[in-house]
Amino acid sequence: MPIPFLWSALSCAILLCILFVLYWRNRSHFKPSIGFGIITFLLTVSIGISSIHLYNQSLQPTHYSHVKAAVEHITFKISDILKSNTYYDKYKIQILSINNQNVTGTALLNVQRDTLQNPLNIDAVYSTSDGLKDIRSPLNPNQFDYKSYLTRQYIYHQITTSQNRLFQHPNQRSTLSGLAHRINTFVNSKLKTYPFGADELAVINALLLGQRQDISETLYNNYTKAGAVHILAISGLHVGILLLILNYILSPLQRLKYGRGLKTILVIVLMWCFAILTGLSPSVSRATLMFTLVAISLNWNRPNNTFNTVAISAFLLLLWNPLLLFDVGFQLSYLAVLSIVALQPKLNRLWFPKNKLIKLLWNTLTVTLAAQVGVLPLSIYYFHQFPGLFFISNLIIIPFLGFILGFGILILIMAAFEILPDVIAILFNNIIGIMNTVIEWIANQDQFIYSAISIKLNSVIALYFLIICSIYAISIPKYKSIVITLMACVILQFTLLYNRISLNATEWILFHKNRESVLTHRTHNELDIFTKTDSTLSLHAYPLKDYVISREIQTARNKPLADVYSIDNEKMLVVDSLSIYKVKSFKPYYVLLSNSPKINLNRLIDSLKPKEIIADGSNYKSYIARWQMTCKNKKIPFYQTGKKGAYIFK
Repeated sequence: MPIPFLWSALSCAILLCILFVLYWRNRSHFKPSIGFGIITFLLTVSIGISSIHLYNQSLQPTHYSHVKAAVEHITFKISDILKSNTYYDKYKIQILSINNQNVTGTALLNVQRDTLQNPLNIDAVYSTSDGLKDIRSPLNPNQFDYKSYLTRQYIYHQITTSQNRLFQHPNQRSTLSGLAHRINTFVNSKLKTYPFGADELAVINALLLGQRQDISETLYNNYTKAGAVHILAISGLHVGILLLILNYILSPLQRLKYGRGLKTILVIVLMWCFAILTGLSPSVSRATLMFTLVAISLNWNRPNNTFNTVAISAFLLLLWNPLLLFDVGFQLSYLAVLSIVALQPKLNRLWFPKNKLIKLLWNTLTVTLAAQVGVLPLSIYYFHQFPGLFFISNLIIIPFLGFILGFGILILIMAAFEILPDVIAILFNNIIGIMNTVIEWIANQDQFIYSAISIKLNSVIALYFLIICSIYAISIPKYKSIVITLMACVILQFTLLYNRISLNATEWILFHKNRESVLTHRTHNELDIFTKTDSTLSLHAYPLKDYVISREIQTARNKPLADVYSIDNEKMLVVDSLSIYKVKSFKPYYVLLSNSPKINLNRLIDSLKPKEIIADGSNYKSYIARWQMTCKNKKIPFYQTGKKGAYIFK
């Protein structure tokens, strides 16, 4: 049950007063005590609870979910463009009115892809008669939960339509995001008029404009396998490099009387101009805010505690949107920065090369290793793979990324004003082409790519505890720190052992797959796959891939789907398109309807008296609807995998 907003706001006020009293009483010789720290922690939690209440749109009385009448007419505004899939262009929208009643709230818009139609623009206002629908939960075990992902962005419903069913309103109000998107689109259109290759232009768009939709699957996989996919997503790395470039270029301003202040303002303004150029995506906005605070700290000779700077930026972002805490990009960005700040100086002190080039390469290697240590457990948890040659790709590319980024921004400016010479465009195209070739070569070293790795959340926490203890032991190499580190190793071993023991030894699952029956039986790390088709069902394809990784399946056997199975001492009869089900030796507990059998379900239920009827994704929807009605009349449970997801036998 959620804590009422009044109570959370009241607790914030009380804790803030206590904190102020503690500080005022000891202001002359203030030294934070344990009590002061506990009160501060509780205040932070209370602020977080209050922020969630303020930003959770569904709790507001004007939210569209509170409209009781049937939806006949919806007006909405495009607020963001999301990544498209094979069938739909996806947009984040703000609902403005339903049935001419003003409402608020965010939803997802799916528009059928049409190559003859232009994509929708941010800030455009449309109306449609297509209604709101629930977002479907995942249908198979361990599949990515898109519904939960959208819920963390306060998106609870979706509209599925086509462009010819949308009516555009002429009156629009521009926002900063809309302006950023138009600038981004304009520059991108100008780049297309110059002699760039398809892959090279896709990388330029990703690297400088934040547009990754044109990257081919092969190219994206190459960067992923090489451990350099972060280069294609504008984030803290790019903004940090831009800050260093701007600091260096504008350093002569410090000779002026008010040069330091002018330099700081210019650096911040130019960083935010770059953020606007990239479309003001959430990841770029987060990174720019963080490095805005770093720029102020660097240029105003404030006590340079990077941990405080990072903490302040994270606090401000979470104050603005508390659920960012569950965003993968947010987690990885801040873990990488914290790991670099904590670990890189210690790694750097292991060797002091005199040669400038070797020193640059050594610094790059230590930064890369530190960042990878910070994000490794979480990366494996979310993406289930580890690129073993990440340090080579980063060692080759990162030292030149500043040049590529600076040169690239100059290319964008010249292209926007149509003064970019073709020879310079070809030169930059060749530079990006060489980078793609290097990445492709590294990605082809398959023996160094570790994939299908499964790790549970408790093991991730234990790993981070071990990393923190190890950094502590490196910083203060004493008996106590070594003992704590060894204890962290034991805790990690216990979590891994617990996860292995807690996994059921055997498991039966009927997966959902359109036009196919997929029944599996797992025994420890072996899997039997029963299907009607003659083809072999791959473990690395839908719907088995995520399940196989999570259960650490080592071997699999494909077998034809039989007519009868014994599952936990209960019999299951499979009735397929042959419609043969006359059995006298037993009464089945389950009846699985597969491949749209033409049967009289009433007669089947009367003769066999099963306890439950199951229909998988291999059946026609019209048949399933008829069977469901029959089961309802017979008062027998009916399970449809297309709606309820995979059937897990228990």
